[in-house]
Amino acid sequence: MALLETWRNLAYGNGSNDKEKQRLWDGYFAIEKGIYEKILANPTEVITGTVKELAEKYETELLIMTGFLDGINESLKDYENPIDTMEEDTQVKIEIDPEKLYYNMVAAKAEWLYTLPQWDEILSEERRKELYKQQKASGTIRKEKKIFPNDPCPCGSGKKYKKCCGRNA
Repeated sequence: MALLETWRNLAYGNGSNDKEKQRLWDGYFAIEKGIYEKILANPTEVITGTVKELAEKYETELLIMTGFLDGINESLKDYENPIDTMEEDTQVKIEIDPEKLYYNMVAAKAEWLYTLPQWDEILSEERRKELYKQQKASGTIRKEKKIFPNDPCPCGSGKKYKKCCGRNA
C-alpha cells in the first residue's frame, strides 16, 4: 500500500474514533508548524531527499512526513512530487513558491501557519493582505444584478430595456 493511502486511512477514518482523529490532527498540526518554521527560515532553499530522509531531517514519523508532503504539494514551484505512488525511498523535492504557499494556507484556514513571523521577511504585509483578499474573494459567488423590463438599458441608449436590447432577448 502506498504511503499516501496509509496516511489518509489513518487521518480520515477507517476505524478511528473522533477522539483519536482529533489527537492525531492536533499532533500533526504542531509538527507541521515546526517544519514550516524551518522551511520558511530559508525560503529559497531547495530541499531534496527521500521521504524517509526528510522525515529524519525534520524529526518526525514517515506517515506524518507523507501528510506534510501531500499538503505542501500544490505550493511548489512548477512541479509536484509523485504523492500517489510515493514510498519511503521515493526522491522528493521541496522548493516552495511563497505566494502559492501563503495563498493555500489561507485557503486551508491554517491561521497558525499564515501568521508565522517568518512571513514578515518573505512577503510584505501589503502583499500578504492582497493574497488573503484574493483567496477569500475566490470563493465568493457574485450574483449579477437582474435587469427588469422597465430599467434603463445597460447599453446607455437612454431607452427602457424592454424597448432596446431587451426586445430581442
